[in-house]
Amino acid sequence: MSSLGIIAGNRKFPQIFAKEARRNGIEKLVAVAFEGETEPEIASLVDTVEWMKLGQLGKLIDAFKQHQVREVVMVGQIAPKNLFASLRLDVRMTLLLARLKKRNAETIFGAIGEEMAKDGLELVPHANYLERLIPKPGVLTRRKPSSQEREDFQFGFEIARKIAALDIGQTIVVKRGTVLAVEAFEGTDATLKRGGELGQGDSVAVKVTKPGQDMRFDIPCVGRSTIETLKAAGISALGIEAGRTLLLEQEEVLELANKASIAIEAL
Repeated sequence: MSSLGIIAGNRKFPQIFAKEARRNGIEKLVAVAFEGETEPEIASLVDTVEWMKLGQLGKLIDAFKQHQVREVVMVGQIAPKNLFASLRLDVRMTLLLARLKKRNAETIFGAIGEEMAKDGLELVPHANYLERLIPKPGVLTRRKPSSQEREDFQFGFEIARKIAALDIGQTIVVKRGTVLAVEAFEGTDATLKRGGELGQGDSVAVKVTKPGQDMRFDIPCVGRSTIETLKAAGISALGIEAGRTLLLEQEEVLELANKASIAIEAL
């Protein structure tokens, strides 16, 4: 029997992933979910769900071993800052964080993957099961980007890649060749809101992966909330990196974008 473990973060991604994994032939799904983070609906889409508090790394590893799962994916947002804020880190997680000189999503989750490997668990890329949700190059919406938006995409894409290479963030907002906002620790939504306020309409957002991105986690995602934030911020177009970005709930997302006249292009 094919089996897969899911480390389920927040928002809708874990539920979407579970459905896609079933579509790809996975028979047994075991989820580890976090109190106050993971949406309860995950329980209806997997065979087993183990609830625990964020930061209980030893308990997480034991849960997958108990259910004889060897391959595990990490899906859904788990903000590194929540690990620092937690008062319930177990010994294994505390020692892991103490060893890290550099603390960001990639180093923390990479170290978690290494710790899991000590117990025979392999953290694998969730994109392996999501090919249908990863757009190829081209315009995805009914409205095509204007010539000015395309110029800003080209400008923004190069800047965003450089920012991502410095491990600062993956999203920027630009308008007519000017960078309005750069994502850092605050996250994508806050960056879009700030950039939209500064641009006061007709700005564009660009979202990329960093060179050498570890595709086991932190792959850029676009969902309904992204489009709602773009609309509220007055951002008229979104450029995403083709072949390396997940477009969740595709039909709903593109319909929302079309209604708001937001152009989306996979670059």
